[in-house]
Amino acid sequence: MPTPRALAAAAASAYLANVALGTAVQLRLVDTSRHRWTHHALYVVTSTLTITAIVGAFARSSPRGWVLAPALLPLALLPRVGHEAHALTGIAAAPWYAGALLVPAGIDGGTD
Repeated sequence: MPTPRALAAAAASAYLANVALGTAVQLRLVDTSRHRWTHHALYVVTSTLTITAIVGAFARSSPRGWVLAPALLPLALLPRVGHEAHALTGIAAAPWYAGALLVPAGIDGGTD
């Protein structure tokens, strides 16, 4: 099984890819009007990897799970907020991904 650090890195990478795509669309650098599903698919991948990282961290008693868990709230709200609040809601998860990546290795007895 991947380490909590690797799972957090995978979740954070998916999150960054989704933010990058959303930002590029918002700035009209990329046009996804013919394939809007890409942003939605990245959202599903991000959410799935985030849940996997949290569960994997809890399974190994890693604090990364507790640090990353609050990111689930903005992720859960994203499909329910209007267009105007979408970017702000999405970026609200950023500190939790960063925090999960910044948890020192070995802090949980070397299971990381």
